Formats: sequence, C-alpha cells, structure tokens
Amino acid sequence: MHYIYLIQSVKFPNKKYIGYTINLKERFNRHNRAGFKHTTRYRPWRLVACLAFDDQDKALAFERYLKSGAGRAFAKKRFW
Repeated sequence: MHYIYLIQSVKFPNKKYIGYTINLKERFNRHNRAGFKHTTRYRPWRLVACLAFDDQDKALAFERYLKSGAGRAFAKKRFW
C-alpha cells in the first residue's frame, strides 16, 4: 500500500506536515526520533490522518493536491 499522511506537532500545533510513504509506522516513528531535518524541531508529532492507496501514482497525485492551494484549504476544512 501507498500512504499519504498528515501529522501535526504536539508542542507547536500550527506546524503541520503532509507526506508519502509505503511504511507508515516506520515513517511516523522516524519523524518522532529526529530522523528528518524539516520536522525535528517540532517533535513530538501526532498522526492526524492517513489515506491508503493501492496505486503509487494516485497517492502521489493526492499528495501534490494536498500541498496545493486548493488542497491546503480542503485539508484545513477536513483534517486540521
């Protein structure tokens, strides 16, 4: 499966991150272990939502959408 996930900082609730992975558990743990430069300062993270896709192209297209202006508005209304 291919996952699009949305995480939010516990200490800094205005800090949010949208990502893609094929191993959700490992990726989420890595965000909380300081494994990524962009998310280390805002640990700990909480998982807000994850969406599973059986097709990588569809998953990546949805991730791109969520990172666009219209997608950010959608995510703000539905997830955050």
